[in-house]
Amino acid sequence: MISSSGLSLHERLSNYKLTELRADLSHLTEGDKQALVKLADVSDLLNSAYYQQIWTGAPRLRQQLTQEAHVNGTEEARERLTLFELFKGPWDRSFENEPFIDSVGPKPKSANVYPESMTKEEFAAWVDTLGEAERKRAHGFYDVVKRREGGLELASYADEYRAHLEPAARLMREAAELVSDESFARFLRLRGNAFESNRYLESEVAWLNISHTSALEAAVGPYETYEDEMFSAKAFFESMVHVRDFEGTKMLDKFTSSLELVERHLPIPEQYRNRELVPPPIVVVNQVYNGGDTAVPMTAAYNLPNDEEAIEMGGSKLTLIRNVQLGKVRSVLEPIARVVLSDEDQGYVTFDAFFTHVLLHEVAHSNGPHRVLGSRDTVRSRLQDLHSAFEEAKADIAGLFAAQLLIDQGVIDDISARQFYTTYLASAFRSVRFGLAEAHGLGQAMQLSYLLEHGGFVCVGERFSVDMKRIPGAVADLTRDIMLIQGDGDKERALAFKERYGRLVPEVAVVLERLRDVPIDIAPVWADIDELREQYR
Repeated sequence: MISSSGLSLHERLSNYKLTELRADLSHLTEGDKQALVKLADVSDLLNSAYYQQIWTGAPRLRQQLTQEAHVNGTEEARERLTLFELFKGPWDRSFENEPFIDSVGPKPKSANVYPESMTKEEFAAWVDTLGEAERKRAHGFYDVVKRREGGLELASYADEYRAHLEPAARLMREAAELVSDESFARFLRLRGNAFESNRYLESEVAWLNISHTSALEAAVGPYETYEDEMFSAKAFFESMVHVRDFEGTKMLDKFTSSLELVERHLPIPEQYRNRELVPPPIVVVNQVYNGGDTAVPMTAAYNLPNDEEAIEMGGSKLTLIRNVQLGKVRSVLEPIARVVLSDEDQGYVTFDAFFTHVLLHEVAHSNGPHRVLGSRDTVRSRLQDLHSAFEEAKADIAGLFAAQLLIDQGVIDDISARQFYTTYLASAFRSVRFGLAEAHGLGQAMQLSYLLEHGGFVCVGERFSVDMKRIPGAVADLTRDIMLIQGDGDKERALAFKERYGRLVPEVAVVLERLRDVPIDIAPVWADIDELREQYR
């Protein structure tokens, strides 16, 4: 089975290296371990809710592929199902969302949270007829817009996904009775209640208040808006279940105070600075299971919540997933560096630089303007479908700017600037391979093209290296340009920037061809949960 990209199912699968992701469970209580099994079951239910959200045909196609794989048992049928589960749908995210199943058309920008036939103009005209409360829901995270005879209507997530959310809520409350930490139990209870009430704010704040002594962590619920390619407004269900890495968390405590330092030194005019910063707590974890909006490429870190109201009430929390990051560096980044970088530069690619930049990336989501100057409008509401790519690019480049600043200030004393810049350069090639239809991939393409144009990175032959004299200035300029577009809420400038830089320049495209034999990302094997399910069932 060959698609327009020329890739067979087997070749697509080979882009994702099976990697066993483990965590140290020795410090968990028996109740904690039993709760992990229940949270894995919640993840499976949210998987089903997500498939209902992503495309109207996804649940039926998933059922068909499962039956074909189990009944026919051919290698092709099994590969097709495995790919569907990896990509969370029938589109290859690393090849511009190209369908890898013959009967499937293009990925709908509306997903299944708006009618596929709805236009932005129709939506705007309908919203103008609504009262204030319903208008907020229409633009908000937790309601589906549906077609009805003669127009549009709202349906809450609690109603639309009841078949999956009600059993998930029961499991959340059962897990709350088992876990050893009461603050984590409170989050589980409140989030389970939110699945049924559609009111998420209280549970978002409870998640922020999980104790630093809790052995378990989990992000469970509707969070990211990347799959809403109409307005980047509707949140999609996901679940990531973790065991806390206490030693790793302790090592990174020093960065919680760096947020305001970075904000003061950002290369932007004073009026664009964020004056409402709350330094995020930082948690290091190892992941043991996931579900829902967790397609490959795997998330290596996240900064939540995304709900601006929750952020204003309680700030945000940064979670770094150590075992996922380590798997990416060993299986993907180091092989890429051997192909992409000059011989001299390869020695400057390190796990510590990668891990710390991911941390700084997530912290940097809090930096810079989040509301448009002179308005209460959010940047998200103005940039709409471009918001996610620009926000990821902002966090990436501001994180790199912060790395240099913190070295200069003596906060970071065990990683050199060259290690940061060179590891970032190698990782840029890792990220653009995710595809330009994906927010991280497009955001990285814009950065890479900009930094090449401005001389921070240079290409000699078919190898790339860092110009250490020019890279700090190029990084500062790019940080400024992106933040000013965001602070002005200027979608026309954002579109022009994307058109200019959101592409693969020829020298990058040539090198990407040479990376065909290097995996794009890792595919998880959840050995811990498999063993726990055997033990507790």
